[in-house]
Amino acid sequence: MQRPIPRRAILAGLAPIAGAPALAQPTPDAEAAWQALAEGGIALFRHAIAPGGGDPPGMRLGDCGTQRNLDEAGRAQARRIGATFRDRGIVVGAVRASAWCRAMETAELAFPGRARAEPAFNSFFGARQDQEARTAAARRLMLAWDGPGALFVATHQVNITALTSIFPASGEGVVLRRDGEALVVVGRIRP
Repeated sequence: MQRPIPRRAILAGLAPIAGAPALAQPTPDAEAAWQALAEGGIALFRHAIAPGGGDPPGMRLGDCGTQRNLDEAGRAQARRIGATFRDRGIVVGAVRASAWCRAMETAELAFPGRARAEPAFNSFFGARQDQEARTAAARRLMLAWDGPGALFVATHQVNITALTSIFPASGEGVVLRRDGEALVVVGRIRP
């Protein structure tokens, strides 16, 4: 009988193909991540629950009816993200999101009236040729962040994985801080 290959081994084998390190560095606990946000860190959130994967054929940016969107559980999750930031007293200086409807809706439900589309965080799931340019643009934008407050970004798994080597769940955040010209993963949070 053949033994199944562990998921971690599969991901480690694929990481070099995507240009990421073979294994993600272990991350400290969530409390350290919340502390980094209180000090003006960066929260990269995968959009809230949107059932399925990728987008349907014929998807058009700007037309939510052609995209995979949040369901009721996803909308509740997005509201919970914002509520947790408020409950913890995290001051959010800016809210950016991919232009995909599920990312914009996540940001808008978490922080009403504050979401602004930022192309650097647009998905490249269906356009892998854009990965390097989008990842570089996102990194530049985050390295330029100097507050005040934390930067909140709603984006996609592929974008977060390209930037951090972490594969986040829907509605999960990866918290970063600047260290000179580097972005350092502080931890992961799931409000």
